[in-house]
Amino acid sequence: MASLAWLLIPLFAAIGAAIWGSWAARDRTQGDISELAGYARFREAMAHADQARVKADAHSSTAAHSASDAV
Repeated sequence: MASLAWLLIPLFAAIGAAIWGSWAARDRTQGDISELAGYARFREAMAHADQARVKADAHSSTAAHSASDAV
């Protein structure tokens, strides 16, 4: 009976290895697609924020020059 218990250890290890192998080999392309789409949205938002900052800087420098011209 003890020998049967020792044979169960490799059996459980093989079952665990099969489960882990099937989990590690799963198809993850859907996750990559959504992450790349999120990165594209992030880049668009950063480009929009950069354009808004440039416009704000141009507006503030124009306002600063007009104020200094009045003095």
